[in-house]
Amino acid sequence: MSTFHLSRRSVLAGTAAVTAVVSLPLGQGQAAAVTPATGGYRWRNAVQGGTGFITGVLFHPSVRGLAYLRTDIGGAYRWDDRTDRWIPLTDHLGWDDWNLLGVEAMAVDPAHPNRVYLSLGTYAQSWAGNGAVLRSEDRGATWQRTDLTVKFGANEDGRGCGERLLVDPRDSDTLWLGTRHDGLLKSTDRGATFKTVSFPAAPSATGQGITLLVAAGRSVYAGWGDSDGTAGKPNLYRTSDGTTWEAVPGQPAGNAAKVPVRAAYDRHTRELYVTYANAPGPNGQSDGSVHKLRTTNGKWSEVTPVKPGGATNDGGTDSFGYGGVAVDARNPGTVVVSTNNRWSLVDTLYRSTDGGRTWRSLKDKAVLDVSETPYLTFGADKPKFGWWIQAVGLDPYDSRHIVYGTGATLYGTRDLKHWAPQIRGVEEASIRQLISPPSGTAHLLSGSGDIGVMYHERLTASPSRGMASNPVFGTATGLSLAAAKPSYVVRAGWGDNGNGAFSNDGGKTWAPFKAQPDVAKSAPGPISTNADGSVLLWSFGTANPGYRSADNGAGWSEVASFPKGAVPVADPVDPARFYAFDTTTGTLFASTDSGRTFTARATGLNSGDTEFQLVAAPGRSGDLWLSLKWNGLYRSTDGGATFTKVASCWASYTLGFGKAAEGASYPALYMVGSTETITAVYRSDDEAKTWVRVNDDQHQWGWIGATITGDPRVHGRVYIATNGRGVQYGEPVR
Repeated sequence: MSTFHLSRRSVLAGTAAVTAVVSLPLGQGQAAAVTPATGGYRWRNAVQGGTGFITGVLFHPSVRGLAYLRTDIGGAYRWDDRTDRWIPLTDHLGWDDWNLLGVEAMAVDPAHPNRVYLSLGTYAQSWAGNGAVLRSEDRGATWQRTDLTVKFGANEDGRGCGERLLVDPRDSDTLWLGTRHDGLLKSTDRGATFKTVSFPAAPSATGQGITLLVAAGRSVYAGWGDSDGTAGKPNLYRTSDGTTWEAVPGQPAGNAAKVPVRAAYDRHTRELYVTYANAPGPNGQSDGSVHKLRTTNGKWSEVTPVKPGGATNDGGTDSFGYGGVAVDARNPGTVVVSTNNRWSLVDTLYRSTDGGRTWRSLKDKAVLDVSETPYLTFGADKPKFGWWIQAVGLDPYDSRHIVYGTGATLYGTRDLKHWAPQIRGVEEASIRQLISPPSGTAHLLSGSGDIGVMYHERLTASPSRGMASNPVFGTATGLSLAAAKPSYVVRAGWGDNGNGAFSNDGGKTWAPFKAQPDVAKSAPGPISTNADGSVLLWSFGTANPGYRSADNGAGWSEVASFPKGAVPVADPVDPARFYAFDTTTGTLFASTDSGRTFTARATGLNSGDTEFQLVAAPGRSGDLWLSLKWNGLYRSTDGGATFTKVASCWASYTLGFGKAAEGASYPALYMVGSTETITAVYRSDDEAKTWVRVNDDQHQWGWIGATITGDPRVHGRVYIATNGRGVQYGEPVR
């Protein structure tokens, strides 16, 4: 997932690092303002299969079949060996806690198998909230929460480092927590409170701080990511008594400019393996190494499998860093490490059975089976072994069971040759668009960040067609269906071979537009087709006009009167009508000549706010609904000439429609918004006169303000776009 880079907060002064402690069973939050839907809702993911960066995986050293997984924006999971799937652990985090869906680090207690800890915080920027630690005594079924005054960066550079959280090997009540900008924190009450402790290195406002914490016998080692490259400057520290930290002697001089990314301790040989790279990753690495330290005598040895910098067959340079590392709990001297950011020759895992003297690449004879998640080919003939490999796990009870995370999935093997995604239950896509067609095979089309558009012929399995191809998009920016001709769909997005495409079979197959405006490659935005599919309108950001095509994308003409940066919305009945909302002036614009010209209608609607959503009620001409966040929900029944505020809710972030209730003449409305005190998911069967809450405190998924839609064929079914937990869909328990 992408990373935002804005100004970082200043280094925390003082020692107090805890501001609040909340005892919280899984999913507890504010009381809902309205009665939940009768009988409740059942919530599931529309299966895509992974679709995001797996930043950490952790096998429990004392319990067979117990493991945990973390992601950069989509929460944490526990492996359920009985059902062969991952169980989400943080879906209870609600709207106000959106920043806590990114998991910076996790830790388990070898002596107490039911204990697990998470440090949460997606961004360390000034606009993001502070971090928190969750602690559980029942493997994440229920949590207690400690709010901190420091920030974490689970979706920033260095998010694949770690783990930055550790239970002290001497005392299960002691927890160490490394931060990026605020030094080292320590808890002596199992994470209930934290204090800043003395550490030999000073944090940098723009650096990585403590990148890893690992136990080696009764000692704790800490990696430091802010060394400036000065010869002999340490980047690995340790404490033997839990109080005093010192630089580890004899560190390799060539590593002064490198970041310690991961570390693993072989208790049989008493050797600590450390991977290094010249940047924290997952991007930007061009050099790296692997070293091991014999902790009994302090001797360092370089055991790098292949040194970066060699020539490639195409005349380029084989540049990369090293990322993940795991040791075999059963076989002394057996270790696995991963390369990272090796784009030319593709990343791999190296495995050694003799303490790093010799290595073999597991990629070279690997057989990859992605039939369960076909999108992993990304439009190519076959999948690659992976990229962004910084999370590597080796099962302590099965030496041939290895897993590794990539930017899209978690691969696993049980024979060191055959690999397949071990990802069931994990959904991390950031969803941008949703369409539920009124007819056809698929009940859902989705547009996502990083993985383009998918055609969901089934909701319980990853789409068999994978990502929409011809062309393949990285991130989808627009998706639209012709209301009176639902077999016709158009899409837009970031692609290397075109930025727009159309489908005549409801999204099963696609063809690129024959032409596109010059600006499309640098600023592809939302796109819309009118009711009969005869006209397309495409928006290209606030610096550019809109463009119109009346020949299926073969030619485009500028629409000077279209408000720059607006989202075009087609009338679902009248092919001549389009609408667009100008956020800079708070004005609704409309076209009655098939998008050739736009004129202003209603004005003064929340001028200056860039976040809104305008939707048209299906089967009705000129029936518009405008969600203006905390400024409320507005409705027009005259094509945008006038709007009336809806009194039944005070905040509306996104709105959609589904099949009408039995006996009702108007479609069901679904909204992410607030009727009184809580932001939640609501349904109305009476044109927004009253609402029922359809999600619950265990199913909140952080920020869910992108888009929502009901199913036009199944009353009560609703699809929700999340920012890191994929597509969630709910159905009434009947």
